[in-house]
Amino acid sequence: MLKGICVGLRAIEKMDLNKLLEWRNQPEFRLFFREYRELSAENQLQWYEKLVLNDVNTRMFAIVELKTGELIGACGLCYIDWVNRNADFSIYIGKDNLYIDDVLAVDAARIMEKYGFEELNLHRLWAEIYSIDEKKKIFFNNLNFEQEGHFKETHWTQGQWVDSLFYGKLNIY
Repeated sequence: MLKGICVGLRAIEKMDLNKLLEWRNQPEFRLFFREYRELSAENQLQWYEKLVLNDVNTRMFAIVELKTGELIGACGLCYIDWVNRNADFSIYIGKDNLYIDDVLAVDAARIMEKYGFEELNLHRLWAEIYSIDEKKKIFFNNLNFEQEGHFKETHWTQGQWVDSLFYGKLNIY
């Protein structure tokens, strides 16, 4: 387990899938995810077997509270480009419908950054978020990610087009 101040990152287990599916399917969360449709248990199992267990270009983790071991969210590095040493940074806190906060998510993000830069020797982490995702805008700014790009009207949600914002951070370790 990778440990921070209040959370740890551990392997996602099959027993975590139902809870992660419940969080992923919450409409107020799904609004900010690339996967716009409600996922089935079969979709979740396929994701787990294909990407979590078997894709060398994906590193996904369960976020757990250190004191209790309780599952509270998920994070990971996806679309890892080993040649150019970069990866997409993904994170959410499902517990108490937080989605993103300034304690648990920040602690998990710092662990993930260190893992990506020090353990995987990545040069750059990046994230695509939607322009309606105010919490992640603040989150990435607080983590010293820079907004590097803005693509107009890339995602249709709630009867409107929203933009994609791209954030990046270079290895500082």
